[in-house]
Amino acid sequence: QVQLVESGGGLVQAGGSLRLSCAASGHTFSTYAMGWFRQAPGKEREFVAAISPNGLRTYYTDSVKGRFTMSRDNAKGTVYLQMNSLKPEDTGVYYCAARQYSTGSREGEYNYWGQGTQVTVSS
Repeated sequence: QVQLVESGGGLVQAGGSLRLSCAASGHTFSTYAMGWFRQAPGKEREFVAAISPNGLRTYYTDSVKGRFTMSRDNAKGTVYLQMNSLKPEDTGVYYCAARQYSTGSREGEYNYWGQGTQVTVSS
């Protein structure tokens, strides 16, 4: 069982930056691929980024490439999402998710989810 707790959300102006964190409890964190998803008001939850268990491979949705960076610290059991050059369309609740071994970009591929953290980007 893995429990995930996100933090770091908030209100920021367009062009600003935020760093989200997701702390995982439970054993064998280093065997889990991790993902970030987001849900804007009135929209379905969408994939944002994913990272392999060893942190060597990352994947991003096209709209955040070059602006967002996902990383992990397996010793601390934490993953991060550094978000730069934020845009109003990045607004939403950001969720951290975990699945064992291989990365994925679909919601149904992940077994464990955090409660989410709100990110609001004002224009």
